[in-house]
Amino acid sequence: MRTVINPQLQIGEQDIGAIQLDPKSRDDIPQILLGLQHIYLTPEIRQPIFALLEEILPEHQDGEGKRKADPNNGRPGMSQWHIFVLGVLRLGLNADYDRLHELANQHKTLRQMLGHSGWMDDKYYTLQTLKDNLRLFTPEILDRINQVVVRAGHQALKKSPEDALVGRCDSFVGETHVHFPTDINLLLDAIRKVIDISADLADTFGLPGWRQHAHHQRQFKKQYRKVQRLKHSTSKDEKKKQQKQDEIQDAHRAYIDLAKEHLSRAEHTLQHVPHNDPIAHIQRIKLDDFIQHALRQIDQIDRRVLQGEKIPHEEKVFSLFQPHTEWISKGKAGVPVELGLRICVMEDRDGFILHHHVMEKTTDDKVAVAMVEETKKKFPTLRAVSMDKGFHSPANQKALKEQLECVVLPKKGRLSKADKERESTPEFKQLRKQHSGVESAINALEVHGLDTCPDHGIDGFKRYTALAVVARNIHRLGAVLRQQEQEKAQRKRGPYKQAA
Repeated sequence: MRTVINPQLQIGEQDIGAIQLDPKSRDDIPQILLGLQHIYLTPEIRQPIFALLEEILPEHQDGEGKRKADPNNGRPGMSQWHIFVLGVLRLGLNADYDRLHELANQHKTLRQMLGHSGWMDDKYYTLQTLKDNLRLFTPEILDRINQVVVRAGHQALKKSPEDALVGRCDSFVGETHVHFPTDINLLLDAIRKVIDISADLADTFGLPGWRQHAHHQRQFKKQYRKVQRLKHSTSKDEKKKQQKQDEIQDAHRAYIDLAKEHLSRAEHTLQHVPHNDPIAHIQRIKLDDFIQHALRQIDQIDRRVLQGEKIPHEEKVFSLFQPHTEWISKGKAGVPVELGLRICVMEDRDGFILHHHVMEKTTDDKVAVAMVEETKKKFPTLRAVSMDKGFHSPANQKALKEQLECVVLPKKGRLSKADKERESTPEFKQLRKQHSGVESAINALEVHGLDTCPDHGIDGFKRYTALAVVARNIHRLGAVLRQQEQEKAQRKRGPYKQAA
């Protein structure tokens, strides 16, 4: 059974609208809670958000496949308002689940925002409960919530819905939580999982061959360390160079041979695992997947080290556990490579993120038109957008002119006379000069959660990114409201009068 929030106050419970937040505090928590409080207290904002939160329900498997749980039946679960508040705090504070667990159970003001009384309500959130419920968000629901939050921010700034919007678009890399990939450490990951899963299957079904699985792990890692420590010779003596090269190849052959032994033993175990056991079926799929990963890495090590072949980039995998990870070189000073996915964001001049897009195996120039089209669907008053040269292409220039009144898209390379005239207009110059402000929004996203994504899989990455955007906009809404409160208090105090 699920409810967005229990409308009936309990004994000792404080109304969310009566919660006092320190307007002078410069910590992130009061600003985020102030934004959430404003959402809760404003009916035209609360109603659409609560309607969207009602869609956050767990799924269950039945004979017809996956379906949403019935919100009116079953045991009471976390209310969707609790899930929303804790999800926003997790990203707004760039907190892991351990810190969120501590805050949810011990932070007085946060528990008041969750609807708990201070002296009588001993509700305790377990760590696993937080993990399970915060994964119920979907990127689609979060994207619709974000539209409502942005409009709430514009209302707080006294902007009319008919006011024209000016956007700034740029991309950055959201990193995945992976180690730096090499073909030998990816083979180590694969064999480690092969041994672990095989040992579990052998223990469950009484199969031989894996009694010394911990010893096998240590021996394989010892061989990996031996390969890892080998360096190519810098000597000018050709004989010494060849000896060193032979030593490197011999170590890699021994590493590959040891990996093949473990794979052979794992395949033998697979043949004796019952096919009709549902738990075994899941483990069989996992084991077969890691065996295929190991075989690919063995082939690439053989081709690279023993045959001297250069492995094409498109054949490489950069993480076994986060296969969506990409190798991205954006040419930044001091950052030769980033491992993750590009994220494109559209920000308005008030600091609210209007739209975002996770870019899988694509570049800036391929998403420029789509970013503007999707943003205009959500915010039809968008009239101008600035982008950098990475988004430029002749086709993009033409398509964006049909969508916008003003397109600030600098051309790469040499400018024609028409291009010079277009880029010398006062509005073009002004918007291009202001374009660097989008870096502030990107930095805020990275500081408040999007530096490294700890969630697994491409679905987890997209969910985490969407929640980071919502959390950032709520944080920005809270900052606007706090500034307005401070200005109001300043007006009440009156001008400073010097003593005579």
